[in-house]
Amino acid sequence: MSGYSIPALSRLIEQFERLPGIGPKSAARLAYYVLSMPESEAKKFSDAITDAHQKIHYCKICCNLTDKEICSICADDTRDKSVICVVESTKDVIAFEKTKEFHATYHVLHGLISPMKGISPNMLKIKELLARLGSEDVKEVFLATSPTVEGEATAVYISKFIKPMGIKITRLAYGLPIGTEIEYIDEVTLLRAIMGRKEI
Repeated sequence: MSGYSIPALSRLIEQFERLPGIGPKSAARLAYYVLSMPESEAKKFSDAITDAHQKIHYCKICCNLTDKEICSICADDTRDKSVICVVESTKDVIAFEKTKEFHATYHVLHGLISPMKGISPNMLKIKELLARLGSEDVKEVFLATSPTVEGEATAVYISKFIKPMGIKITRLAYGLPIGTEIEYIDEVTLLRAIMGRKEI
C-alpha cells in the first residue's frame, strides 16, 4: 500500500528547500503557508517572482541589479565618477548607501574567488571592471570586499591588474571584525572603515 503524498506539494517544498538558509522544516512551513493564501494573493506572489526575473538584470556599466539599462547610481550626475567602490554583491551596495556619506560609484562582482566553492575569477565581473578602467577617467579603485579569506584573495587578485595602470587602490580600514560579511556591519562601523580606507 503506497504512502500518502501530494506531488505538487512535494515539488513546492523542494523549491523552497533550494533557497539559502531554508531547511526541510522551514520549506514545509513556507509551502503550507503559500497553500493557505487566497488564490489572488498566491498569484500576486507568483507574479512578483516572474516579474522580477523578467525585468531585473545587470546594469551595463557597474553590473548592479536594475530594471533599466543603467542603474540609478550610474545615471546620477552628482556622483564622483573618479572613484569606483568594488563590492561582492548588491546587498553590499545597499549597506554602503545606508551610510549616506559615500557618493562615488560601484562595481558589483557577484561573488568572490573561492576555489573551495568552485568559483574562479572568470566567473566574476572582473573583466567588466577592467574594461571600465580603460574607458573611464578613474583615479581610485576602492576594493571593498569583506575581510574574509575569499574577500582578501579577490582584492589581491584584482589589485595585480590595476597597479600597472597607475590607478590608486584602497582597501577598507581594518577596524572591521575579521571574518565579518559587509552586509551585516552597522552603518557607523562601515562609515568609519570607508573614511579610514588605506592605499594598497
